[in-house]
Amino acid sequence: MKTKKRKKEAQRQRALPARLAHRDFTSPSQPLLGALPIRYELADRTRVVSMGGLGLIHQVVMKLQLPALLNGAVPVLHRHLPYWESDHILALCYSALTGGKPLQDLQRLRQDEVVLDALGVKRLPAPSTVGDFLRRFTSPRLILRLQEAINPARVKVWQRQPGAFRQQATLDVDGTLMATDAECMEGIDYCAYKQLWGYGPLLITLAESREVLYVVNRSAAAPSHQDAPLWIERALDLVGPVFEKVWLRGDTDFSLTRYFDGWDARAFFIFGVDAMPHLVDLAQAVAEHEWTPLIRPARYEVQTHGRRSPPQIKAQRIRQRGFEELHTLAEDVVSVPYRPGQCTKTYRLLILRKHLQRRQGGQVLGEEHRYFFYITNEPTQPTDDLVLFYDQRADQENTIAQLKSGLPAFHAPTHDFLANWTYMVIATLAWNLKAWYGLLLQEPALRQQVVRMEFKQFLQRFLQVPCQIIRQGRYLIYRIVHFTLDTPTFLKIANWFTRMAFP
Repeated sequence: MKTKKRKKEAQRQRALPARLAHRDFTSPSQPLLGALPIRYELADRTRVVSMGGLGLIHQVVMKLQLPALLNGAVPVLHRHLPYWESDHILALCYSALTGGKPLQDLQRLRQDEVVLDALGVKRLPAPSTVGDFLRRFTSPRLILRLQEAINPARVKVWQRQPGAFRQQATLDVDGTLMATDAECMEGIDYCAYKQLWGYGPLLITLAESREVLYVVNRSAAAPSHQDAPLWIERALDLVGPVFEKVWLRGDTDFSLTRYFDGWDARAFFIFGVDAMPHLVDLAQAVAEHEWTPLIRPARYEVQTHGRRSPPQIKAQRIRQRGFEELHTLAEDVVSVPYRPGQCTKTYRLLILRKHLQRRQGGQVLGEEHRYFFYITNEPTQPTDDLVLFYDQRADQENTIAQLKSGLPAFHAPTHDFLANWTYMVIATLAWNLKAWYGLLLQEPALRQQVVRMEFKQFLQRFLQVPCQIIRQGRYLIYRIVHFTLDTPTFLKIANWFTRMAFP
């Protein structure tokens, strides 16, 4: 039987590339996409689910014993009629993972009999029931327990990684904004800077895996650093026992000097610093010979041969319309000792000097220097390497963009502030499941590819796998009913996850 399956898989794997190969082209008399008469019928025996990859995600969840962790940590239900806490959380998580946004999208799963069979359940909770469940989180303490309940499963995934992964953890801290037009939404406020109403969540993410470690709901009027020290301490407690070196990284809003001495004992940190007048004076006093040129690496490596760059249409329009523009002519860096007023220790102040040229309509108006400042407790690493390392913090913006557009993590499905915070935690769990899916893969190249993959691409390649669901005794068989170039990879992943076990 296994030989027959391998033979069928190999045959299908050869057939599709041959069909797509660029050969034997002819000149057809009409377009390839033509009209054929079709007819729809209801299948009598075949039961197919479009999201066959969800079964593999569910298998990982069960192997990590996530339901037991959730039920033990957040007992918000007095009676189970019939749903447990994990049933609500995972149903909402799976809905978000498969492209659902509002609570009403849960109907897609609970009204699909094949999805219910594929998950091995009799029913899933209704949207109104899940909404009531979210509103049962009546205190921040319960939401904290929910987030902490997820962390043991996260640590299991980290401990399976190669030693190189556990050498360093980089914690990125940032705030974002979630706009809403609702007028009765509890906890919303007006952000004058962005000129919008809504929430202003705080996120702490792990740069190496793009996981969301903690998410905190706040009003849009809250400053970015509000409550950040408390959650940074929790993140340090989480990653400290697993990783050899820990970095904290954030923009100028998180350069909280009163906490530097405490963080210095637990981790390395690098934060942006506002260009205050006394710091600009300090930079201008540095001797010219002390500056070192900053050489930025190429954005990508050419794998084949160089190509001619296309014309810069935007630059042409800027010159034609007489807009003012700045061009970077050179960048230099230097580091000097510096002790902030609220610190008892002296740290390194990294200074980036940009030599800029101001132009308008193609004419040079003048040149100037601008200074950017960063503070770190790392004593020996070259200054240019630290500045480039800080610039990698921008990747967190990509993660936040995915949480907003690819996966609807920043969405307010209820009118309750704490319920919406709970929803954010559950939706970011769906994002973390995608990260764990990638981290648990055997092949390093594929592991990195899935971890870095956009959510919509992950959804199309690894979740939208049409499968026939067959029940045999105590087993569920997911029979893939169509073949793509990703199918062999998916089968390898399925075989590996089936054999995988956690201590």
